[in-house]
This record gives sequence, C-alpha cells and structure tokens, in this order.
Amino acid sequence: MAPRRGPTDSGGPTTGSHRHTGTFYEGYGGLVMEHMVSSAAVAHPRVPIVKPALRRGWRDRNTVQFGMTPAHAMTLGPLDPATASFLDLLNGTRGLELLREEGRRMDLPDGHVDALVERLAGAGLVDDAKGGGPAADTLRGKKEVLDRLRPDLASLSLTASEPGEAIALLAARRSLRVQVRGAGRVGAVLASLLSGAGIGEVDVRDVGRVERGDVAPGGLPAESVGDRRDEAARRAVRRAAPDRPPRRTPRTPFDSEDAGLSLVVLAPRDDIDVHAPVPSAAEPLITSGIPHLYAGVVEATGVVGPLVLPGETACAGCLQEARVDRDQAWPRLVTQWRSGRPRRERPCDLTLATTVAGLAAAHALAFLDGRLPSSAGARWEVSLPALTWHARPVWGHPACPCGAAEKGKGERTSNAEEWHETMAEQRPSTEVRRSSDATRPAGTWRAHV
Repeated sequence: MAPRRGPTDSGGPTTGSHRHTGTFYEGYGGLVMEHMVSSAAVAHPRVPIVKPALRRGWRDRNTVQFGMTPAHAMTLGPLDPATASFLDLLNGTRGLELLREEGRRMDLPDGHVDALVERLAGAGLVDDAKGGGPAADTLRGKKEVLDRLRPDLASLSLTASEPGEAIALLAARRSLRVQVRGAGRVGAVLASLLSGAGIGEVDVRDVGRVERGDVAPGGLPAESVGDRRDEAARRAVRRAAPDRPPRRTPRTPFDSEDAGLSLVVLAPRDDIDVHAPVPSAAEPLITSGIPHLYAGVVEATGVVGPLVLPGETACAGCLQEARVDRDQAWPRLVTQWRSGRPRRERPCDLTLATTVAGLAAAHALAFLDGRLPSSAGARWEVSLPALTWHARPVWGHPACPCGAAEKGKGERTSNAEEWHETMAEQRPSTEVRRSSDATRPAGTWRAHV
C-alpha cells in the first residue's frame, strides 16, 4: 500500500526522502518564512487528521483518491476493508495512543497504525490538529479570527507538506509588516486583501484626496471621496483585517518607516510609473535590502512583477537598462510621456485592476509564506480583451549597480528575448526561483485526473 501520483506529473516518482521544513529568519528588511529542504523525516502528528480540504472518492473497492485537481490529487491503495474504515478515524479527535487502541479493536497488525500515519504524513495527506507551535495555539484561541481565516488555512494545507505547517504559516503572518505604496484601484484593493489574509500590519502610503474614479469594491468606498487617500486606504485595511495587529513592544522598535518591513508593494496610480518604473524611487529599498513587488495597470494592460530581492533578482534599473539596449528611442519616449500634458482620466478597467490586485496579493503572500513566486525575475502581463497572461523575463543588467547581473550569470539563454510563457506553463529558473511544490517521497504518485 502506498500513495501514488499519476503519470501526468512530470518527472515521475521521486527517489529521495527530502522534506520541506520551515524556519523563521530575519531576511532582508523583516521576517519571512523560509522553506528549507532537509533529509529529516516528517514528524509524527500528535493528533492526525486527513486534510479536510482534500475531497475523497473511491476509484474502486480498494483504492481511494484524495483531492480532485492534478496539482493536488493523490491515490492510496490497495486498502483492505479494515484500513479503509480506519481512515475515517483520522479526523483530528484522537491522539496516536487512542488511534493505536482503535487499531487493535479492528484487528489491525501491530505497528500498522503508526506506519499508515507516517506514510500519509510523508505524502502530505495528513495534518496535525494540535500542531504549529505556540503562535498557532494562540490563533486557535481566537475562534472568531480563526473562523474568518479557515478558508485560507484550508488552502495553505494543500501546499504545506509538514503536519501543523499550514496553521504555523497562517499564525506567522500576524507578525509581518508590509507597506503598499499607492492607494488607487489596484493598491487599495491589494492592501485590503493582504490585511484580510492575516498580515498583521499593512501600511498604505499615497498623496492627494480620493476621487470618484478611485472607488472600487474591496478598496476605497464611495463615502471616502474627498478624504485623504492614505487615511481612507488605512481605514479599508482595518475593515478587512480579521484581527487587530499585535502591538509593537519596546523590543521591536523601528528606526525608520522602512525598518522591519518584510515587503513593499509598489502600486502607483500613474500609468507611466507602472510601465516605466523610476529606478531612483526604489533605491532606498535596494540599499536597505527590502524586497519589493511592482503591480499596476497601464492603458489596458495589467502588470504584476518583478519581485525584486535586492542583489538577487533584477530591479527597475535592470529593466530600464535592458529597454535602452533594445530601443535607443526609449529614453526619448519616456521623457515625452512624463513631460506631456497630464490626462484628465487614465484608463484603468475596474475588473482588470481587481485581477491585478488579486494576483499581486497572491504573489506577495507566497513570498511572505516562504515560497519564491514566478514574479521573481519576471513581469506578468495581461491585456484586454484576450486576457492571456504572459511572463516577460527581467534579467540582471551589468550596467545596473544592484548586483543581480553577477548573481544571475549563466541563467540567461540565447533566446531569452523571445522567451515567454502562459500562466498554465510556468518555467521557473532552477537557481533564482524556489519551487513551491513540496518534494514527494519515493513511491508517491499524483493521481491522473
């Protein structure tokens, strides 16, 4: 009996016993969650529970499938009737000792319960109803807050491999500090999404007052028209938050407004700044080592990325230098765009802006949870009306002082300028991007669905 994944999963079965384990580290400007690959065995869950987020179905009398989609579905078999019935007891109400007693009552062989739980945990099918550490216990004690976040917890459980890891990640979000620069149709919605997903402190920066065209569902409400943009956006963030952020203590002072930031999202309302971000605007972030993500709408095109890890992945300066290399007229065009007469109305389709805000928030959360999303080293773009996402690579440039070019040597291919991909076919760099899929143990197969 072994979990299996189907032949549609590229690469076939794995041969190692590596697992993803998570540790906190003080990275760049603030805390993030780092996923390390180690050879340590997956710990036994204290109170095992088959992940409720995975729907269960029987393919035949002795083979059960957990999950529906190819990304998450797995099959387990062959199962004898007693073991099949025992799966129903893995519901988060019994510890291992009680489960062993139940196994003996069902005439299961000695050691069978532990072996089954270990194999299911190794395949990522079992969570720990009491795991996650002290921060997770604190979150469990806030019933209304946890009820708000249960859909997010269920989603995290599908990508987390260790028992108790999902709720540990969710609880860790409360300690993170993110800043969003820009409170338009993209920035305000994005900030509210991050707050609603459990990020402890989301600060929004912008100037001016709310205009009618800034109003968006999930962002700035109609009653905020005429108010200061930053204050209105912060109110929206507070409304979206499932809980009050933890108070800062004397042990966690911030020497400047940028200190302690885990991530900065640059979501300018100005469409020129979206299309041609000014490198000098992010220089303090590069100097401070603070990761930052670009997002916005220009004309009828939405943009997410690049995610800049200072000194590791390409920045706005690299993007600008590459454009000048390809098009000698680029500086002249940008100068004309910036010096031209301001337009009364900038195009910003509401649904496109909301789509960009949602995807950018998802990329931000993936990074904050310790993964490296595909926006690191790339700009995802989608245009109306076709709405097909494409990734345009952004390579470190030797003329840019950020240092990403030296780090990324050897990654660029001869056909890099033509390289693009759709959301359905991502091709992450083997060095710059960390895979978001946990390594599966030997003998584990994804279901062919």
